[in-house]
Amino acid sequence: MTAVFLHLLLLLSSAFTSIATTAYPSIPGTNYTSDCGLSAGVENPIPIRREVYGNGRIFDISHRYTVDMPSWESKDGVGQFLWLPKSMKNGSLANNSEMKLPTHTGTHLDAPGHVIDRYFDAGFDVDTLDLEVLNGPALLVDVPRDKNITAEVMESLKIPRGVRRVLFRTLNTDRRLMFKKEFDTSYVGFMKDGAEWLVKNTDIKLIGIDYLSVAAFDDLIPSHIVFLEGRDIILVEGLKLDDVQPGIYSVHCLPLRLLGAEGSPARCILIK
Repeated sequence: MTAVFLHLLLLLSSAFTSIATTAYPSIPGTNYTSDCGLSAGVENPIPIRREVYGNGRIFDISHRYTVDMPSWESKDGVGQFLWLPKSMKNGSLANNSEMKLPTHTGTHLDAPGHVIDRYFDAGFDVDTLDLEVLNGPALLVDVPRDKNITAEVMESLKIPRGVRRVLFRTLNTDRRLMFKKEFDTSYVGFMKDGAEWLVKNTDIKLIGIDYLSVAAFDDLIPSHIVFLEGRDIILVEGLKLDDVQPGIYSVHCLPLRLLGAEGSPARCILIK
């Protein structure tokens, strides 16, 4: 009986170690690939982070929050956003962090109240966004790299009717703008005529893009208003779209339920 019991314990231990390992995956480019579970002989397990899960089936398209990630119109990046006021090393019963950062930081969503004040006053915040729009089949497309997204560009993409979610990969990804601390006004985004063409000629309700704004800097507010005026289009900004092939995926993007907030950080993934 004792031998059987010990054998079962070993099997369970192996299973839990495997689960722990897959739950803590790795930063691309790091050389450390060993088990992060509490395996025998490992006193200081090291967490491993990654961008792709499930043998290449699940892609994390959210940016990792760091002090050096870009912040709107800032040369200095986000800066410190995380504190540890309660630490076990200082006698607290548990570690408890605090976070403070703008809601439009990193990978995030815009609600209608972001640029339309009457919608802000009426309560059209991120808690009112339609989760059905934020989850479902999506098309990842490559945008011509030599210009902003104009009506001409939109027409050239030939996105068929019926497609409701589109992620636009642009020169921003090639230039790795989301990995640069200083905000760059030359990023690629929608011009007003491109936004108008999309609204009038497609069924797209979720628009994703690879920098901090879906709208080009020179058409910042006009493009946003075109998209958000109808309150049926959701903007997802700051997506991490490198190393993902164009095509059809299932997108899943969830904002925090921040009552009264016109934007929210989000965790977004693509599943083949």
